[in-house]
Amino acid sequence: MSGLDAAIDRLDPVSLAELTASAALLTRVDRKYALAADDAVRMLDALPAGTRALEIGGERSLAYASCYFDSRDLLAYRLAAHGRRRRFKLRTRTYVDSNLAFLELKTRGGRGTTVKERIEYAPEHRAVLTADGREYASEGLAAVGIPAPPLSPVIETGYRRTTLLLPDGATRATVDTDLAWRLDDGTTLRTPGLVIVETKATGGPGAVDRLLWRAGHRPDRVSKFATGLAALRPELPSNRWHGVLRRCFADAERTAA
Repeated sequence: MSGLDAAIDRLDPVSLAELTASAALLTRVDRKYALAADDAVRMLDALPAGTRALEIGGERSLAYASCYFDSRDLLAYRLAAHGRRRRFKLRTRTYVDSNLAFLELKTRGGRGTTVKERIEYAPEHRAVLTADGREYASEGLAAVGIPAPPLSPVIETGYRRTTLLLPDGATRATVDTDLAWRLDDGTTLRTPGLVIVETKATGGPGAVDRLLWRAGHRPDRVSKFATGLAALRPELPSNRWHGVLRRCFADAERTAA
């Protein structure tokens, strides 16, 4: 058992029903931290008493897979790369262990607030944008003033996630490990030493944020979609993620198609 697994195993469990009822947080402020595995273990060991880990079928590290969609000229990527106030991500998210999938549209507005909406999706279509999916994306983007371009799959990600519920009952954090990215041509990238911690709250910084800040960590500009695409396609504009790419992807394992 790894140090990460052991630290997570020491936490009490929380069920999916209780987690969903107490902290759905679909409108929230997200903060992400790119950590080395040892730093993530220290964070887990210092969590407030009463922090619980989501457990489903006896498992706390659950497999996730996502497929991100973008236009031919990578509109979603470019909006993120240039820090535009109005931007979006469209992806399928598959909960591999339970074979459930959703099509999710994330939009970002003023004050750093992220709004995520989603619809159920057939797992077998996780890498395809169906007619219903296109209609859903067009309506959602129109609502935030972005004309929907033709969209197609550009990158897939896979990782394992542990979800934490803090003692206040309203703050969550996720811990992502075993991160991997894959382009349509089969080129893959893996970062075995990288852990991404994301805190999710409706207001100011929570207990996990303050814990990480005391340890010298600050929020990182890191996105599985954009940072992964930048790492695999170095010709793209990537100044926004330069620090994370240099610090966390220098030793990434790349496999050519």
